[in-house]
Amino acid sequence: MWMVDPRKMCDQHLLGEHVEIHMLAGTLRRKRSVEGFITGGLIEIHNMEARHAELVVEMTRRGMNHRSPLPKVRIYKSGKVNRRANLVEMARRCKNCRAMQNRT
Repeated sequence: MWMVDPRKMCDQHLLGEHVEIHMLAGTLRRKRSVEGFITGGLIEIHNMEARHAELVVEMTRRGMNHRSPLPKVRIYKSGKVNRRANLVEMARRCKNCRAMQNRT
């Protein structure tokens, strides 16, 4: 989960995070451990539903179709993502995200 402002993400990263949230929900539904992702600062389980909603709003704003509601999972407070560091890393990795960040 990048957890940065979705308006600052390129289409590929926006859709990628959306897919990964669905994958996380599936992992949690199967009661698999995500402890490594939590301790690595990669996910915030307690913000998963809100984050999905944010991504869907931006996808819709860009004219993308969304037809995949997030399945219900047991949500618990766990994990902390460094949003500021992720924004910098995203700009470093992706010229399209860098361009999006410079626009907004």
